Amino acid sequence: MRVPVAVLLGRATRALQRARLHYGHGTDNARDDAAALVWHALRLPAQPSAARLRRGATLAQQVRLRSLLEQRSVNRVPVVYLTHRCWFAGLELYVDERVLIPRSPLAELIECGFAPWIDPAQVRRVADLGTGSGCIAIACAKAFPRARVDALDISDAALAVARLNIRRHRLSRRVRALKSDHFSALGRDAYDIIVSNPPYVGRAEMATLPPEYRHEPALALAAGRDGLGSVRVILRDAARFLRPGGILVVEVGNSEALVRRSFARLPFTWLEFTRGGGGVFLLTREQLVGARLERS
Repeated sequence: MRVPVAVLLGRATRALQRARLHYGHGTDNARDDAAALVWHALRLPAQPSAARLRRGATLAQQVRLRSLLEQRSVNRVPVVYLTHRCWFAGLELYVDERVLIPRSPLAELIECGFAPWIDPAQVRRVADLGTGSGCIAIACAKAFPRARVDALDISDAALAVARLNIRRHRLSRRVRALKSDHFSALGRDAYDIIVSNPPYVGRAEMATLPPEYRHEPALALAAGRDGLGSVRVILRDAARFLRPGGILVVEVGNSEALVRRSFARLPFTWLEFTRGGGGVFLLTREQLVGARLERS
């Protein structure tokens, strides 16, 4: 017997509410998670017709939905890993447990072409450090249609996902995925923008993360005892790979206060976002070079 979509959605929402889950991987409430799972189980398009909604779900689709709800509520698997679909800067991406789930406020900055911090018309080279799914690199390629983008990651598994997304968006001619430990694969290349959402979770915080985060690759989250292991490397070496007037943009999330204290001499610009989120700093090449000279 078919069950109306609205009834299924209500049941799924109540089931997730009872499970007392953590939300932070693209949604912030049970109903949104439930809707994503219902749409996935029924293989509905993003904008289904009224007739399709009235047709409801078959028994097989209801069974599939129950399995998805169990994985979400009992195993605490984030919805994106169950549907393998997410959106970043308006772009649909494939995601699985080989990569971090895209949720960065950097999407808003990319959609604005990094203005007013740089002239979008002049951008020819971009590096995305720690690319994961490739979301930032692909969004940058869309924002700067005349630019070449290097998507860098130390994880072969993550690079496989990034390459899949690059092909899906038909950007293989302008976006290349490279295995690189931070800047190690870059040689003498120089960029107008280096952007990164690196690991920034410290050891103590890793131990307290909700179960949902255990499904994400630890390599993309953990960064040493204090969480700043990767950030230190980026701040130390980025200037060598930036062109004059180039900018470095890095997300450090809730490590912002620690970054401010640890690098007090750096003249960070901390960015604000109309859609929420924070913990993102910007530095110019000249600021990085000046701070380095000051320390020497």
